[in-house]
Amino acid sequence: MKDYSVYLSPFSWRYGSERMRHLWSETHKRELWRRLWVSLARVQSRFGLVSPQQLGELESKVEKVDIERSLEIEAEIRHDLMAEIKAFAEQCPNAGGIIHLGATSMDIEDNADALRIRESLGLVREGLKRLLLSLAEKIEAYADFPVMAFTHLQPAEPSSFGYRCSVWAQDLLSAYEAIADLEARVRGKGFKGAVGSSASYAELIGLDKLPEFEKALEAELGIKFFPVSTQTSPRLQEYQVLAALAGLAAALHKMAFDFRILQSPPIGELAEPFGSKQVGSSAMPFKRNPIDAEKIDSLSRLLAAYPQVAWGNAALSLLERTLDDSANRRSSIPESFLAADELIKTAQKIIGGFRLDEEAAGRTFRRYAPFACTERVMMAMAKAGADRQETHERLREHALAAWEIQRSGAENPLRQRIAGDPFFTRLLTAEKIDQLMRIEGYLGDAPRRAAEFSRTLKTRLAQ
Repeated sequence: MKDYSVYLSPFSWRYGSERMRHLWSETHKRELWRRLWVSLARVQSRFGLVSPQQLGELESKVEKVDIERSLEIEAEIRHDLMAEIKAFAEQCPNAGGIIHLGATSMDIEDNADALRIRESLGLVREGLKRLLLSLAEKIEAYADFPVMAFTHLQPAEPSSFGYRCSVWAQDLLSAYEAIADLEARVRGKGFKGAVGSSASYAELIGLDKLPEFEKALEAELGIKFFPVSTQTSPRLQEYQVLAALAGLAAALHKMAFDFRILQSPPIGELAEPFGSKQVGSSAMPFKRNPIDAEKIDSLSRLLAAYPQVAWGNAALSLLERTLDDSANRRSSIPESFLAADELIKTAQKIIGGFRLDEEAAGRTFRRYAPFACTERVMMAMAKAGADRQETHERLREHALAAWEIQRSGAENPLRQRIAGDPFFTRLLTAEKIDQLMRIEGYLGDAPRRAAEFSRTLKTRLAQ
């Protein structure tokens, strides 16, 4: 039961999935610590340091985390990991004395964090894969659908909506591959003791047996260890992870921002899902605010800030370690993953349920696309021997005049103005001008590229 009378992080209940919240929960963290102590004891038992009875006792209590007792001890000793050792030892009267044998705190904490980071990257990758497959379906469905493309937030030239979706998907695929690569490369600290020299373990099992010892622990935990570490894992790894999540946020921010622009009523081509009882504004009942796209942009902005914190943790970890990264890592790493989790979930909702208003898109297209055909006319005139600069000036004059006329609500007269100008008809037939001004045919190879990218996307995600 949540206590709403005290501060709760929005990530505790509003943002992120239950699965991701569990991964970064206090209970799961302590369960991982206990698993690591058991794994350490299991390997040490092969070297005669732990008896089968002691190992069995530890294994029987590994899931019996008593947070209240641990916090009670921590209030006295002010060390969370040592408090968990003492709580675990109280449950294991015969084996308590060998828990954490030879280890330093970060042998446990950093390996546990590496395991959580790897599993969290897997969750992000799985969610992103589902989102990309949804986008692939939209790309295929709208590969040929003509829309007006914008540069500088001004109408530019025609494109296809499927191609616009491909732009979003290409960025997200890049983020997906970066995350998948990091997931495969996550490393644990290993068990190297207080400064990374493994001196304590060498005293216990012998210097010559250290390589065998760490290999056995790698197999136990199912994760490779860094060959070199100090008291901690290299903090650069966490910077790289958070930077990859921020890269994902950048791709989603761009997509959501595009949605926000295209949802504005003056354009009105897109609409994100909006519930029948959803309220857009407390003051203006007619509003349909794009709250999901805005949430993506808001959380993306927050996620973009976390790599700077991780950069400081990597760059300012002096000599063999300092503790000035500890407090911020308790929130920056979990919240980065929870934010990414919420971003993907919200983006999936938008992509799965948005509505493309084809009539509105058609109006925008018919209003502005004829101006783009001036480029075709200019190329045709140049081929026919006209001066390119003079042609550009005549087209500019007609375009500006047509723009002013259509601002009053009239149909775009650009085609008729060009077809009635002797400067153009002396070199181009009326039929040729009419053909050049057929805006639907001026999509270039956007439809083909969109369809091809959708197939590429599905192939890459199947690997």
